[in-house]
Amino acid sequence: MSVRNKPPPGKQRTGHDPNQTEFWIIWQLGEYPFRLRAGDVIKLDDRLCRVLRVNECAAVVLMNRPVREFKTRFDKPVRFQPAPKIFRISPQSEVPVLNRKPKR
Repeated sequence: MSVRNKPPPGKQRTGHDPNQTEFWIIWQLGEYPFRLRAGDVIKLDDRLCRVLRVNECAAVVLMNRPVREFKTRFDKPVRFQPAPKIFRISPQSEVPVLNRKPKR
């Protein structure tokens, strides 16, 4: 810090100006507005899914698809992993969240 940015001696910085009390309401952080959060692991249709991102209108969810196994015409076994399915649900969905710790 340079000398210009230091507070005067004897004064402390509180970050609150008593002359601007009406602006305190605007700057207060409220609770997180959605039930789901990015990074949550949820259970949907008996499958595990991960929440990628959440905004006002939707939560983007990633669900892995099962490995597909079959035999070709020449009796060769083939296995492959399909790409994950991405879909949107409500950010207020009542689905069980598996990885979040309960509040004490």
